[in-house]
Amino acid sequence: MTGSSYVGRFAPSPSGPLHLGSLLAAVASFLDARAHAGLWLVRMEDLDPPREQTGAADEILTQLQHFGLAWDKDVLYQSQRLDAYAAALMQLANEGLCFRCQCTRSALREHGNVYSGQCRHRGLSARDLQYADKHPSGSDAAVRVRVTDETYALQDRIQGLYSQNLASEAGDFVVRRKDRLFAYQLAVVVDDAYQGITDIVRGIDLLDSTPRQLYLQHCLGYGTPRYAHVPIIVDAAGDKLSKQSFAPPLQPERAQEQLHQCLDLLGLSPPRTLINSSVESILAWGVEHWDIQAVPKLATLRSPQSS
Repeated sequence: MTGSSYVGRFAPSPSGPLHLGSLLAAVASFLDARAHAGLWLVRMEDLDPPREQTGAADEILTQLQHFGLAWDKDVLYQSQRLDAYAAALMQLANEGLCFRCQCTRSALREHGNVYSGQCRHRGLSARDLQYADKHPSGSDAAVRVRVTDETYALQDRIQGLYSQNLASEAGDFVVRRKDRLFAYQLAVVVDDAYQGITDIVRGIDLLDSTPRQLYLQHCLGYGTPRYAHVPIIVDAAGDKLSKQSFAPPLQPERAQEQLHQCLDLLGLSPPRTLINSSVESILAWGVEHWDIQAVPKLATLRSPQSS
């Protein structure tokens, strides 16, 4: 793949500062892009104001700069892309794929992880959607997209073949929430197409949502990127490092050490002496020695801080 044909991205949500787990995903996607002489973009997934932390978006960008992770082009903010998501939703409605769902959370929990389809009879035409947009106070329903009884599969560059029957393993899924916020599944697909993303390297916790994204790409007439899902880092208790679990933020004064940890976790076996180099030199070593086949084909990795 040449530089003109490879476009990768890192897409954090501004719910707090980056931690070692998010750095691992950022480094993996950065190294893969640079090893292919490609572009590496940053997208801020700021679509959920109740979960966002004031100033977190700027802090994340500052952290990336401290760690030498220089991105190409302007940062894309999802909060500025609402019209694009609305247009995609209208396209799905025009194709008869959407319906209104008024199920409560307790009702959804009764049926487990797969949506039961009990609101499928509530159609949602493009005209209905336009009316709801003009009269938001009268709408108390989420918008779901109908799935087919088909198996969607991908050849993940790290994890290998992964497949999922959407009807039996996922069910009809939400593309716009009751609070009228666009869902991640729709926004990520629209933005990947808009930015011309060819390769997505991200955490394995998002692997099971990929078939839903493949389905939306098909419905909206988009191309499909290549995917690679890296293991996630867990703490001593086996819980994923996350902002919600108060994972410690990255420490700029330990940038070389934490970058070295990421290279090691990604299976590159960097020499210990590399820690004494600049962050730019450490990343350059990582690009030169990048081998996606060396990344562990595991779901989780133990945090060096907890070992």
